[in-house]
Amino acid sequence: MAVIKPSIPKGTRDFSASEMVKRNHIFNTISSVFKKYGYQEIQTPTMENLSTLTGKYGDEGDKLIFKVLNSGDFLSNVPADKLANHNSHLITSHISEKALRYDLTVPFARYVVMHRNEISFPFKRFQIQPVWRADRPQKGRYREFYQCDADVVGSDSLINEAEFVLIYHEALSKLGLKDFTVKINNRKILSGITEIIGKPELIIDMTVAIDKLDKIGFEGVTKELIERGFTESDIEKLKPIIALKGTNEEKLNSLRSILAGSETGLKGISEIETIFSYLARLSILNTQPDSYRVSILNLELDITLARGLNYYTGAIFEVKTNEVAMGSIGGGGRYDDLTGMFGLSDLTGVGISFGADRIYDVLEELNLFPESTSESTKVLISNFDPVAESYALPLLQQLRNAGISAEIYPSSAKLKKQMSYADDKKIPFVILIGSEEMESGLLSLKNMRSGEQQKITAEQIIASLS
Repeated sequence: MAVIKPSIPKGTRDFSASEMVKRNHIFNTISSVFKKYGYQEIQTPTMENLSTLTGKYGDEGDKLIFKVLNSGDFLSNVPADKLANHNSHLITSHISEKALRYDLTVPFARYVVMHRNEISFPFKRFQIQPVWRADRPQKGRYREFYQCDADVVGSDSLINEAEFVLIYHEALSKLGLKDFTVKINNRKILSGITEIIGKPELIIDMTVAIDKLDKIGFEGVTKELIERGFTESDIEKLKPIIALKGTNEEKLNSLRSILAGSETGLKGISEIETIFSYLARLSILNTQPDSYRVSILNLELDITLARGLNYYTGAIFEVKTNEVAMGSIGGGGRYDDLTGMFGLSDLTGVGISFGADRIYDVLEELNLFPESTSESTKVLISNFDPVAESYALPLLQQLRNAGISAEIYPSSAKLKKQMSYADDKKIPFVILIGSEEMESGLLSLKNMRSGEQQKITAEQIIASLS
């Protein structure tokens, strides 16, 4: 039999034991903040029906959905004329009925509709699960990655949006990040801009293009806008809007003048102002309650923020760290009637997501993981011979019963080998049990970091490590 070289698909990763401890530190920190704000955890399947996902993310997003081939002879149900065209897009619906979830928001909308008689509205939930996108892998961009989502449906109150800003600030601060920006915009403002330039039907085309400003620059955006039906005259009107500078208050004042003829645009401005007003009241750190700046929350109004997903209808968010060269580490927004696609109309919602994998890379690069996340076991008991092993086993269970993570070296071995094992696993303490220790009842407890060693009783060891 041929030897197969082990490999994994591009854009996916294995996670070692030490990496999992760090990842769980991120998940636990974020979930603790979600719970603090009243969100409850649910989970949805890895696979959804393809029909559930398609048409929800725009043309760009639909291309990135991983389809799952039907079981058995998946070509048997494909009409001969479509098969003869050799065009995979024509036969997709015949050979694939399922797909890996692209995000957690659309499956959540499906969940709400299916379970609407079991849940109370407004419904606040969070999910921490992997999603899949057929993207080109690069630094900070994976084909399989975890999202940490929180959504509330059944409430149009902008208090929810304000609290999401606080959730971002609290969770990221708890993870050790100090310099990050929560960007905010409103899709109604973007709609108002297209109304002012006379191209309201091209709202999706505009948002998809300007959402790439950071990646391709204004020249690239201009080229794409022209390809999508905008004129040079339209772009001249757009340029000063996209280039808006100043404080949040100054930007809002400029927009109010620019969008004076658009009711939709003015509504978007009003919603942003309301969110800022709520934040001024909610944030005990803000010493200027009437200020639009809410600078302590690192909040910035960014007109170029578009979040190129079709289902956003109100406020939109994106979070970027300024300490590491990395794409966004979070994002989200308000969506009206997303559940209407599944038969439950007029149920507004708003949600955010943390990009756990990117956050991991940021914390790793900045060395922000707590030292405790490198520990898997707190204490190792040595094993020099069968007699010492027999003596150590009751102590091992005592330690575990006291809630101390402990293990015994599984077989008799030289001290150097056992110490190397403790070092490799970053175990901070080792209990050495030899004939002298067994006779006196005073066990040697070695601190692997300081190198200090003391002789104390088993009870004292348990009290010390607890």
